[in-house]
Amino acid sequence: MPVYPGQLRYIRKNLYHAVYVIDPASLCGLEAVEMITSLYENSFPMRFGVILYSAKFIKKIEMGGGEIELSAVENDKQNGDDISSLIIRLFIYVKENHGVQTAFQFLSNVNRLRIESEDSVEDALEIHHVEGAFVDTLLPKAKTPPQDILLKLEKDQVYKEQFQESSMFVFKMGLSKLKCCLLMNGIVRDSNEESLINAMNDELSRIQEQVYFGQINSRTDVLDKFLSESGCPRYNPQIVGSKGKPKFTSLSRSIVGKESVLDDISYLHSPNTLDDVKPVTHLVVVDVASKKGMKLLREGLQYLVGGSKIARLGILYNMNSSVDLHSLLFAKIIEIATSSYSHKQKVLNFLNHLCSLYENEYMVPSSLTLESTPVFMEKVYELADANGLPSKSFKAALLDFSVSRMKDHLSKVAQFIYWQLGLEYGVNAVITNGRVMLFGDESTILSHDLYLLESVEFKLRVKHVVEIVEEAKWQDIDPDMLTSKFISDVIMFVSSSMAMRERSSESARFEVLSARQSAVLLGTEDSIIHIDAVLDPLSPISQKLSSVLRVLGKYVQPSMRIVLNPMNSLVDIPLKNYYRYVVPTMDDFSSIDDTVNGPKAFFANMPLSKTLTMNLDVPEPWLVEPVIAIHDLDNILLENLGDSRTLQAVFELEALVLTGHCSEKDHDPPRGLQLILGTKTTPHLVDTLVMANLGYWQMKVSPGVWYLQLAPGRSSELYLLEEDGDEIKDQRPLSKRITINDLRGKVVHLGVVKKKGKEHENLLVTSDNDSHLEETKKGTRTSWNSNLLKWASGFIGGSDHLKKSQGTSAEHGKGGRHGKTINIFSIASGHLYERFLKIMILSVLKNCDRPVKFWFIKNYLSPQFKDVIPKMAEEYGFEYELVTYKWPTWLHKQKEKQRIIWAYKILFLDVIFPLSLEKVIFVDADQIVRADMGELYDMDIKGRPLAYTPFCDNNKEMDGYRFWRQGFWKEHLRGRPYHISALYVVDLVKFRETAAGDNLRVFYETLSKDPNSLANLDQDLPNYAQHQVPIFSLPQEWLWCESWCGNSTKTKAKTIDLCNNPMTKEPKLQGARRIVPEWVDLDFEARRFTAKILGEEIDEPQEPVTSLGESQNLITDNSSKEDKSEL
Repeated sequence: MPVYPGQLRYIRKNLYHAVYVIDPASLCGLEAVEMITSLYENSFPMRFGVILYSAKFIKKIEMGGGEIELSAVENDKQNGDDISSLIIRLFIYVKENHGVQTAFQFLSNVNRLRIESEDSVEDALEIHHVEGAFVDTLLPKAKTPPQDILLKLEKDQVYKEQFQESSMFVFKMGLSKLKCCLLMNGIVRDSNEESLINAMNDELSRIQEQVYFGQINSRTDVLDKFLSESGCPRYNPQIVGSKGKPKFTSLSRSIVGKESVLDDISYLHSPNTLDDVKPVTHLVVVDVASKKGMKLLREGLQYLVGGSKIARLGILYNMNSSVDLHSLLFAKIIEIATSSYSHKQKVLNFLNHLCSLYENEYMVPSSLTLESTPVFMEKVYELADANGLPSKSFKAALLDFSVSRMKDHLSKVAQFIYWQLGLEYGVNAVITNGRVMLFGDESTILSHDLYLLESVEFKLRVKHVVEIVEEAKWQDIDPDMLTSKFISDVIMFVSSSMAMRERSSESARFEVLSARQSAVLLGTEDSIIHIDAVLDPLSPISQKLSSVLRVLGKYVQPSMRIVLNPMNSLVDIPLKNYYRYVVPTMDDFSSIDDTVNGPKAFFANMPLSKTLTMNLDVPEPWLVEPVIAIHDLDNILLENLGDSRTLQAVFELEALVLTGHCSEKDHDPPRGLQLILGTKTTPHLVDTLVMANLGYWQMKVSPGVWYLQLAPGRSSELYLLEEDGDEIKDQRPLSKRITINDLRGKVVHLGVVKKKGKEHENLLVTSDNDSHLEETKKGTRTSWNSNLLKWASGFIGGSDHLKKSQGTSAEHGKGGRHGKTINIFSIASGHLYERFLKIMILSVLKNCDRPVKFWFIKNYLSPQFKDVIPKMAEEYGFEYELVTYKWPTWLHKQKEKQRIIWAYKILFLDVIFPLSLEKVIFVDADQIVRADMGELYDMDIKGRPLAYTPFCDNNKEMDGYRFWRQGFWKEHLRGRPYHISALYVVDLVKFRETAAGDNLRVFYETLSKDPNSLANLDQDLPNYAQHQVPIFSLPQEWLWCESWCGNSTKTKAKTIDLCNNPMTKEPKLQGARRIVPEWVDLDFEARRFTAKILGEEIDEPQEPVTSLGESQNLITDNSSKEDKSEL
């Protein structure tokens, strides 16, 4: 029957069983009763029950060390002040004589009187509340006065046995530590109403699933089914709860290639099971000089006495070698008994009595004398005889007892426990097939916990290993060695090793897929690993998965079932690329010498006439770049590569990316916080700032030890790093040590806190309004920032550490360069745009006398360009630096390479440059500069973080293409100009102060998920965001473009951009020769210099073309020459 969302389903069957385990005298217990009563009266579709216990009674049991039998016979007077005991006994009476509903009404009345009472202290429950509730409940129903019944029940301690059994049951189940809890169909949950509803919803989905698969029908007892499938005999949050992640250790590594302490262990077994294979092994690590250790040892013995057919128990002594003689003798006697007499029927009884004797009389060294040792030995011999063990054998074995040898043995065991198992001296623990269970001062372990460990570990891990071991064929092994102990050892070692592997909790039901017509079966059924894969054969993800499956099939040799699951219909072919998966193999290493060839990807039978692009899909922390590539990897046309038609490229892992998240407790991430990273001797090698999104930050590193700290300046004046344990030291700056010791990168979580007295100060304060930042501008920015620029700013580019021309100050051409350095930023991809980039560099240098430093995005430069640019910098007297930034995983990523390049122009301006850089000008690679860029660099942009040139509007032929004058853009801009992104100025100080980078990334994340948004990403984004990230409009003459500007303004142009013409679609090279007269000479100079460096020949420069038709013929005739000289 359909129901509305959130409406409860009323089904005539007990599906939900809510059993509350409560102390009726506790506040949470009374509130739980009130909730149960209310839900029952409102016909809530659930079966309710309670298990009542006394916390005071259980505390007495715990004080007795868990000795239930002794605690059960408490005298009547000791229970007189136990309100819980009284409530439970009265509840049982009411239930037996007046029914369950009346009994719950009694509990509800107890809570009502507690709430209504005016003289109770802090709502505490008192005896008179209970007595009054009992009288009020029975008064309308009892034939005799309820007061008389109450006096009789209190005096005679009626129902005392039932009360004790109920409390002992809770103690044995391990539920008393939770105070109040709910068992929903056997699953332990919190006792509040929200937890009840959540548990009901969880059970609903589980029941629906099993009904769907036919595992539950109208005749199924749901509770019995669930408990029989996954029920546990006891609840211990350390074993089956959510209290932390289980700790495992591999026992197999302790036996590889050497003798091990585990070889010397003799195991104890339950009676009559010595010769059985024991898949579960409990290693009890005990300090017999402590009460806690003795308690654990005795519970282990009691566990075996209770009987276990699938488990054995070994003892490891974890005590100091300086213990007294009686402790050494005690350990030695147990060792003799376990090694020689574990097959005896009463050996466990003997050990139990031995533990009692030692613990009661000989455990405290201060009360012992030398004369007590022979007495102790005589008592041991008597115990041996009484339990059917030969005392003469004990005497003979102890004649050779050596204190020094025993101490050496204990020292060896303690070292094994410390180094192999990771446990400190004196720690008591249980290791079950590699699972480590520690027991501190507050936790009590019972034999029931060992049963629980046995049950849980066998069901979840060990039984699967047993199935494999049982089918194993033991070749080249002496049959006499195949004892039950040998096989039990194998199971213990294998299961402990496998437990070290991280395993996902997610699973899928592949058995429902018959897939007779659409499945590919590979491998044999004997494989120990089976893989099921469901793939859409035409999806990009299947390209990757199929390659991974191929590698697994070759090296792991599993059995595989690949089920093909294609889309029903396709509008377009979803695959746009060819994909190869590369993984290192032994074939990469030469068997003759030390040569390493490296893993390779090979593409055969590729289309000759299609233009292709080569990209790498690498792990997120990797920064990979091409180091050898003769041809243009962005524009691969195989038919132009000669007879071989073969292209090769070699890539290199250049660096790793260190990422992290910075947080401030109870506050948003401290966006704009500046961080520096370095070594102990050089603390500032890399720097960055914290983004608003997730407090993300990123730095480029190599393997080694690094130290992260707050940058000098406002960040360190306002904040301190938070140390482990939330302890903060105000006196000195702190650094966080970070070790990069593998190729998987690292994610660092960094906590910061504001200094005392600075809690209300803002980190980002505009320099216009903050005098402190004015001082920072004058002082800090000219001191540590400018000094560090000389040696640290380049490290963010990795190995390209401050790649500076040796001849920067040397004279070149008409003289040396003087004044403040102009920083120019550009990005290019492919040989054609690298050719334009060299021309742009020359045009800047020929029109300016000041020092110039160029900043290039390293990600997309070819190896040839990176070979040429150092020589060019040296020849022409400029500095350069290669920078990079890995695209954050949380930011929506573009798929097309061109759009990724556009994004790099605008999205990471605040973090891609060193923090010491104050201003930078972006110039498109295909731009020709005709004026002194120092004029633009020094221009006052009125406190705006960005300065762009608006689009020209005097070429009337292009009016139909000016989309910003109509529709959405006209409405959004509200009179503001739409700017072109080929040239812009970034005031990085203001950009960081105003968090402009964070704002732009927020706009980008919102808009980029719509494929129809941000058609011109680098241009649309800043224009869209200019209401929040203001733009200063540059004078029109700073950017002239033929497509949008009329020829009348060309003579005033300070830069000319070769922007695309949407009407003519004219090629770039053709347009350059026609539009810019000096372009041919600049191009020839750049090509001649490149050819000299690379040892190539070039043609003489061509005359500038004057008409569009002539230029088309000219390009067609010389296309092959142009292709050869693209560099």
